[in-house]
Formats: sequence, structure tokens, C-alpha cells
Amino acid sequence: MKKQSENSAIGRREFLAATSGLLAAAVPGGEMLAHAANSEDPISGAPAAKPAGNLHKIPIGVFDPVYDHLSLDAMLDKVTALGLEAMEIGTGGYPNNRHCPLDDLVKDRAQAKAWLKKFEDRGIRVATLSCHGNPIHPDPQHAQKDIDTFRKTVLLAEMLGVKVIVGFSGCPGGTPQDTQPNWITYRWPPEYAKMQDWQWKEKIIPYWKDAAKYAREHGVKRLAFEMHPNFAVYNPRTLMKLREAVGEEIGANCDLSHLFWQGCDPVEVIHFLGKQGALFHAHMKDTVFFPENVNKYGVLNFAFETNELDLASETFRAVGYGHGAGLWKSIVKAYMDIGFEGILSIENEDPILAGEVGVERAAYVLKNVRKELLGE
Repeated sequence: MKKQSENSAIGRREFLAATSGLLAAAVPGGEMLAHAANSEDPISGAPAAKPAGNLHKIPIGVFDPVYDHLSLDAMLDKVTALGLEAMEIGTGGYPNNRHCPLDDLVKDRAQAKAWLKKFEDRGIRVATLSCHGNPIHPDPQHAQKDIDTFRKTVLLAEMLGVKVIVGFSGCPGGTPQDTQPNWITYRWPPEYAKMQDWQWKEKIIPYWKDAAKYAREHGVKRLAFEMHPNFAVYNPRTLMKLREAVGEEIGANCDLSHLFWQGCDPVEVIHFLGKQGALFHAHMKDTVFFPENVNKYGVLNFAFETNELDLASETFRAVGYGHGAGLWKSIVKAYMDIGFEGILSIENEDPILAGEVGVERAAYVLKNVRKELLGE
């Protein structure tokens, strides 16, 4: 079954490459689909290198849940062998904390410093701590667990000198009586507008005002929200809405894989958020579209497993396997152009190039386009 699904997916990628000119006009976000690369050679056809000018080198790193089957030391061996320069480490929430014993580290500064030294000894920077959760979940126990994880993550970041914490905005229920989150994106019929207004006024803004104040008091001034479906912040507009209500501590973890299918232009998003001073972190993850299914089913039709690909409109891919190296070169250049101070953090959720292999392929693409841009 898996082999059959993978063969089917390869056929779609070949179709993408063969029909790129037509896709630009026919599919939402089609101007980006025209860059789709053949999965066997994502770098082929990349533009020739140009002089670097004043472009700066942005570190390439990886988000650690992809190595959750490995011990900390074994993971660091892998990351070192790939020549990666930084890491994003999960401290709890949905990614869990396989490599970061959060409760132990926040209680013992010496243990926390010894933990950090393992990275430093290999020349790897711990750039961000990530606690993707839902601290405004209508289930009080769920919410409290994620609130506690966030606060402990802030304390650990203060100990270690980490300046960025990554997570989700969360999503509350639609009424005080709800027991499950209610993601509202469309303000009609009118009861939905009423529920959405209640969510923002009573739950989302008050919680994050308090959380941002707590972070600021502990020296953390960058809370990077992943713009993700099923959470209140899911696109640049909702991100800016929260930032305007809460303060400059609120910014973006720009994971373009969630924005491609919404029809966003990646370079435009980077420049927009950069101009606002609201771009704190970047997940490096791609999305591939299957146009024959987009045309029939629309874009709200995602696949997470290989056995879902035949009927899917899109799925996550490693960098360079949804859009070609030419577009990713433009994306990396856009980060350089705005003076981005974070890292390019590979997050692999590719159902075809699963696990470590997807990280290796993404790192190859990113290192090559960065090298071209810097004229190395």
C-alpha cells in the first residue's frame, strides 16, 4: 500500500513539472506552483549565483521532534554530521520534550548549563525553545498544562539566554459553555461573528497580554506564533491583530507550508512581516499541490499520510519538493533582505520523505541556495 501511494505521488510531481505554465493560471497560488521541482533533483534549473552584496549568512537548523527516536547525544551526532548550525528544541506541548527535561532543568541552573554545553561543544546554537500548545483551551486541565509549560519555558530561556519562544496562539471555545475549541474563520451567519468577537475579547487577548508581560519580566521579548489552522492566529492578518492588541512581543514563526495553501505569496509575506518588525522565527517546510484534486475539491483537503494522497489536494513536503529551488532561493534572499535575525529551522512532516531523510534533503536545498546567494 505504501509503495503504491508513493508511486502515485511521484506521478503527480511529474505532472506538476510538466504543466507548470498552465498551473500558474489555473490553481490558487499557481504562480508559485510553476516552480515545482522534480523530487529526484530539486536543485536542477536553479538560477546562476549572483554576487552577495550586503547579504548576511542566516544559520540553518532543525526542529528536534523529527529525532524523537534518538537520545540527545545521538541526535547531536546526526545534526553535526549534516553540518547544521542551530537547533529549535521542543519543551512540551504538542511536540513534547524528548530532548529537554524541562522540569529538571528549570529547577537546577547547573544542570541547565550542562545541557546547553552539549550543544555549544559541537558549535550548535540553541536558537529557540518551542512549546506549541493551546493555553486557552476550554478544558481547564488542558489549558493549565500548556500554561505551565509556557511559563517554565520562559524561565529556561532566561537561564540559557535564549531570546525566542515558539508556539501557537491557541484556540478557545466559542462560548463559555464549550468543552472543545471552536476555530472560526468566517463571520456569517451572525452567531459566528458574535462567538469570534467573544473569543478575542474574553480569551485570546487577555491571556496573551498576561503571558507577554510574564515573558518580558524574564527577559524574553519575542514570542513567535506559528500561523496554523485550528488556532486563532493562522495568517499574517490575524497575527498582526494580536500584535496590535498585545504588544511588540508578539511576532511570527513564519512556516510557509501553512501559508502556501492559503494562497499567500511567500516573499510578499516575509517582506510584510519584516517591515513590521514582526518576524522572529522561520520553519522551513514545503507544500505540494495536486492540481487535479485542487480543481475538484479545493484546498481544504489536506493529506497527512501516504494512504491519503490519492484524494488529497496537497500535503507537506521537504523543502524543494513542493516548490523548486528557484522559489526557495527567493525566499531565503527575502529573509536576508529584511535583516532576519533568526534561523532557518527545518521541520520535516513529509509523509513521503519521512523522518531524517527529509531533513537531509531539505538541508541540501537550503545550503545550496544560501551558498549561491552569498557567492561562496
